[in-house]
Amino acid sequence: MYVIKDIDRKGKGLVATERIPQGTRILSEYPFITIPESSDHVPKSVIQHINSLNEAQRQDFLSMHNIHPYKNVDEKYRGLIQTNALPIEADGIAAGIFLEACRIDHACDNNAQKHWNTNIKRHTVHALRDIQEGEEITIYYLGTNNSRENRNKTLKDRFGFDCSCRLCSLPPEKSNESDKRLAEIARLDNMLNAGGLTEIMSSPMRCLRNVQKIIQLYKQQGEGDAGVPRAFFDAAQIMIAHGDLARGRIFAERAVSGWRTSGGDDCEQVIEYGHLAVAPSKLPLYGMSMMWKTATDDVPTRLDAAELEAWLWRREASNQMSRPKILLDREIFPGFADLPTNSERHYCFLGEITGSATLHHLELELKDIDDQKIPLHFYTEGLGSEWTPSQIREGYTVAVIDAKHHVFRFGSPGVRHEDTHMLRIFPLSLYRFLALYSQARNYSEEHEDGARTCHGCEKPGATLQKCGKCSSYWYCNRDCQTAGWKEKGHKDDCKLLKDEDLRKLLVHKWPKGRDEMKFPL
Repeated sequence: MYVIKDIDRKGKGLVATERIPQGTRILSEYPFITIPESSDHVPKSVIQHINSLNEAQRQDFLSMHNIHPYKNVDEKYRGLIQTNALPIEADGIAAGIFLEACRIDHACDNNAQKHWNTNIKRHTVHALRDIQEGEEITIYYLGTNNSRENRNKTLKDRFGFDCSCRLCSLPPEKSNESDKRLAEIARLDNMLNAGGLTEIMSSPMRCLRNVQKIIQLYKQQGEGDAGVPRAFFDAAQIMIAHGDLARGRIFAERAVSGWRTSGGDDCEQVIEYGHLAVAPSKLPLYGMSMMWKTATDDVPTRLDAAELEAWLWRREASNQMSRPKILLDREIFPGFADLPTNSERHYCFLGEITGSATLHHLELELKDIDDQKIPLHFYTEGLGSEWTPSQIREGYTVAVIDAKHHVFRFGSPGVRHEDTHMLRIFPLSLYRFLALYSQARNYSEEHEDGARTCHGCEKPGATLQKCGKCSSYWYCNRDCQTAGWKEKGHKDDCKLLKDEDLRKLLVHKWPKGRDEMKFPL
């Protein structure tokens, strides 16, 4: 699979003798010298162990590169270890010397991943991408991805060489772009780590967008970065924590697949988290919120790759361009800019929660149907405390009956809300609300001739039967209902449409004229 040979200006390295497919375990090796964790330097016991090696082993060790000056044999041994040792950091062992793995050269755009496998007590190296015959096998020596300047300074200080890999040889403009991507990955990753579970529960969409951005940046950097599986696992945790087992399972599958590529079937992450790709509800975070509740198999069918990715990342909720073309009655559902000062009929303002804060009173940041962000201030008797934290979630939709444009003394114009009976928060995105609005108009309402449209086959009929659970959509027969349930998403919609207020909002079943209107409708 590979041969150890001299590499120009690098010394010895490993070169593929055949094509090595992505995910292949290139080597699996025991250390023949180990350094204890408790030592700040190479202890005498290690020196004694080296002296006890047979002549062939000792010569292999002595032929390794050494960047440290020495005056005697002991100092030479220590220099060789400090130059070549690979991290172990398990079972009381800090690092080890491996006769073959220590020959693998560094590249900032490495094509292979090194890993100490605690399950088999071996150092493994796996192909992160397809490696072609004659191509040098490379790993990444450093712990984190830094800018070219910082990488090369660290490599020079610790290993005594200047890196000339493809990434470090980019023209200045391209190199700066790469550095900016790496800096942004680090910034977003730090934000996720700092926010922790609190941020996942209070601002899941923001966390999800940050994870998605991290993965996009990794892809722009190049194929096969070992940080991608961790990002997919972060996405899985966000979804599962909010009850979304369908998306959580897919993200867990992607994470485990990535770990399997970089570490093998027996690596710690695959063994620890592999079951989540089958049973995501086993994650301890499951059920902390059921805001996005789905079953494991609630994955829509008949989606192309782009549509599946949009669904997976919940991009529908925040991407106006992906919204369906809906002939929304703007007199009934006006945007903030169109809120009437006087109206002879009731109307309902809709906004998706994008942020929240509580100082003197509850304040929500909402995004309306025109993507305009506005504040909603609660001046109810309880100053917003009537709504529980589980209801105040990013991505939920707020419906306010007869909302009024208000100019606050401080801050941007928005809505001042005073009556608890005039506002409902629904556990779905504004995008989802609009999609349900469109479907409800098509599949719930009776035509002028008394017929209705079947949700399953799209054909009109006068003898259709309504769904027994939500009483909203109508079907020709059981086959059509099964098609609507499995292929057209009614399984998820049905759960939402059991809410009578939501059903009535969607089909305008509320008082006409200026008769009193409030929730519940």
